[in-house]
Amino acid sequence: MSFGPLQPTDSGRGTGIPAHLSLRSTLPLKPTYQSQHYLNPLFPFLKRHRFSLPRSTISMAAAAISHSSKLTISRATSLFNPPSTSSPSFSVIKPLSSSPFFTTTASRIHIHQTAPVHSLSRRLFLPSVSGIWNALTGGDSYREAVMAIRRGMLLFRQGDVSGSLAEFDKAIELDPRQKAYIWQRGLSLYYLDRFEEGAEQFRLDVAQNPNDTEESIWCFLCEAQLYGVDEARRRFLEVGRDPRPVMREAYNMFKDGGDPEKLVAQFSDNQAGEYFYASLYAGLYYESQNDPESAKLHLLAASQSPYGQRSDDYMASLAKVHCLCRNWSSS
Repeated sequence: MSFGPLQPTDSGRGTGIPAHLSLRSTLPLKPTYQSQHYLNPLFPFLKRHRFSLPRSTISMAAAAISHSSKLTISRATSLFNPPSTSSPSFSVIKPLSSSPFFTTTASRIHIHQTAPVHSLSRRLFLPSVSGIWNALTGGDSYREAVMAIRRGMLLFRQGDVSGSLAEFDKAIELDPRQKAYIWQRGLSLYYLDRFEEGAEQFRLDVAQNPNDTEESIWCFLCEAQLYGVDEARRRFLEVGRDPRPVMREAYNMFKDGGDPEKLVAQFSDNQAGEYFYASLYAGLYYESQNDPESAKLHLLAASQSPYGQRSDDYMASLAKVHCLCRNWSSS
C-alpha cells in the first residue's frame, strides 16, 4: 500500500518526501515525477544524523541516490502475465558502474510498444533503503532480506499469497528495519484474513511515509473487517495530498463516504491507469460495505482492463489475486 510510482509527470505517485526537508546541499531533495528516488525512509535517518555523520558519508549516500535513478525495472514473470508478442517489453538499463548500495530500486519503466499504457502504479520497487543503511551502519543481512522480498512479490503475483507472506516475514527476520516499509506484506495479510496484523503493517508504513494515500485506504479496509465501517472511518489515517486525481477522489470516498459509481464514471474516459484505479478502489469500497456482487463487478473490470492486463504495476497483479482469492471469474 506507498513506495511511490514509476510514472511520467502528472500520472505518477509522489515519494512522500516533505518539501521542507532540508539536509546538506549534496542531497537531491526535491522529488519530481520524472526522476523519483523512492528513498523517503532514508531521509529521516539522514536528517537525524546529518551533523554527526561525516560529510563523506553524506556524499556517498547522495551518490547512491543519484545512481539509483539510472536504473529501470525488469518485468517480472508471472503466471498472470505469460509472455506474448503483444505484451509490453521492459528493458533493464545497467548502471554505468557497480554500486554497493542499490540492487533493486528503480526510477522509471521503459515500455516498448506501439501504444504504451502509462503506468499509474503505487510503488513498483523493493524497499531497498537498507542498502544505504548497510553502508552507514554495517551488516550484510539486508541482501538476503531484499532477495526474500523479491521472492515474496513474485509469489504474490503468481497467486501464492501464503508463500509471499512467508518470504516477507523472512525478510523481517533477516533485517528487522524492513518491517515498516514492506507495504506488500500488508496486502498479503489482508487476503489471508489477518486484518489486525494488516492494519498494523499499514499504520507502520504511514508513520514512515505520511503522504501515503493507498496505505491509509488499506488500513481502513482491514479495520472495516475488524470493527465495521463506522469505527474504521473514525480511526481513518489522514495523509497528505496525493498527486493523482483518481487517488484523491478515492481517498475522499473512503474517508467521508461517497458513490463508487461516480468515481468510475468520472475516470472512465481518462487514461487507462486512472480507469483501472477507479474500478479497483470502487470494488474494494463495495467489499468494505459487504456488497460482494458490486465488488465483483468492479474488481473484474479492473483486472480485465487494458492496464490490468498489460501493466507491470503490482496493483494490477493484486486485482487478479483478489479475483482469484474470491473465486471470481467473468463466466
